[in-house]
Amino acid sequence: MSTLIAIAYPDTQTAERVRGELVQATKEQLIQLEDAVVVEHQPDGKIKLHQAMSTAGAGAAGGALWGGLIGLIFLAPLFGMAIGAASGAVAGKVTDVGVNDKFMKELGAKMPPGGAALIALGRSEAPGKVIDRVKPYGGHVIQTSLDEEAEARLRAALGEETSSVA
Repeated sequence: MSTLIAIAYPDTQTAERVRGELVQATKEQLIQLEDAVVVEHQPDGKIKLHQAMSTAGAGAAGGALWGGLIGLIFLAPLFGMAIGAASGAVAGKVTDVGVNDKFMKELGAKMPPGGAALIALGRSEAPGKVIDRVKPYGGHVIQTSLDEEAEARLRAALGEETSSVA
């Protein structure tokens, strides 16, 4: 099951660096990242989402591949690729995967202007190693879908004070 974690940072640059660490951890197969979005509360009050990947771009690439293959069958590969890329881009644009955009904007509105949050959705067989990667950046846990014990370990690693349950 995937885990949702939202961590607040003082600025967008820190949140982006942590996302970079998670992407690197994905390449090292420490984590399977489904989505990682930086939510920025701009000084003018607007909420901006920095998506990790463009669904339109991914759709266009996939569409071009399928269109090219279909075009080869009908002896018109370039035409097939063009049609496939266009339809794939449209499909990708209307497809929303990962964390709900409305949730992210509501979360961003609760942060102070200039602040940012990283919202990550994924799973890991080695959560301790992933926590060690993001620990130096600090942050404040806003919300998680972790159990109480795992969330307390995350908060402690980020330097937050945790209350012990008796």
